[in-house]
Amino acid sequence: MLLIVGLGNPGKQYENTRHNIGFRVIDKLINDSGARDVSKNSFHGELFKTSNTLFLKPTTFMNLSGNSVQAVKNFYKIELEDIIVIHDDIDLGFSALRFKNGGGHGGHNGLRSIDLMVGKEYSRVRMGVGKPIYKSQVADYVLSNFSEDEEKILSKWTDHTSYAIKELQSKTLNEVKSRYSLKSFEG
Repeated sequence: MLLIVGLGNPGKQYENTRHNIGFRVIDKLINDSGARDVSKNSFHGELFKTSNTLFLKPTTFMNLSGNSVQAVKNFYKIELEDIIVIHDDIDLGFSALRFKNGGGHGGHNGLRSIDLMVGKEYSRVRMGVGKPIYKSQVADYVLSNFSEDEEKILSKWTDHTSYAIKELQSKTLNEVKSRYSLKSFEG
């Protein structure tokens, strides 16, 4: 069983923010796969299932995402190497896409929480959202909406990313990395 986690914050006010790019991709994957809702309060998130894949949107808010991942991991007895986390990354330019296994959290509070609760050796799908000019602006920046110009690219970039994640279900991370990584989405 594969667990694919999209990071974000619950609530309408966060729906179109940079921090919620993981939720956008999960929504696309759920819609494309016809996954059924298997959520429980104990999962601390919205959980959807197909025959061999789980899709999770933690509803704990970003800083406590690890609570939700740990609950689902333990309930379904999922190995760490079978977890893929989709998240925003300010160290990559807007619409860049990178894949990696393990590593540090890079200051991302959602990853920090997951690392603390389940360990670090899971796969990461890093979606570049750009960064603000000053480090002191990071929190406001990731909680801001995408610009009009960025919105024009967003659905095609989300489609590309969701297709790459589907490929991860049957191909190695290195195969997907070499084929689907982007410096920026050219459409």
